[in-house]
Amino acid sequence: MEMALLALGLVLVVEGLAYALAPSTIETMLELLRRMPIDQRRMVGLGAIALGVALIWIARALGA
Repeated sequence: MEMALLALGLVLVVEGLAYALAPSTIETMLELLRRMPIDQRRMVGLGAIALGVALIWIARALGA
């Protein structure tokens, strides 16, 4: 549970930084996402999941 809370906290920090430091860029990116076909958005999401899993795996391997 501690690790899940840490991960959630880190996500919120990164998300908050993006909104605080570059709100107009976020607006532009959201508009680009609206124009993107659903299948392409799905592939971007799956790619993000794969990258996240790979980063977690590498972090666990380095920490063990």
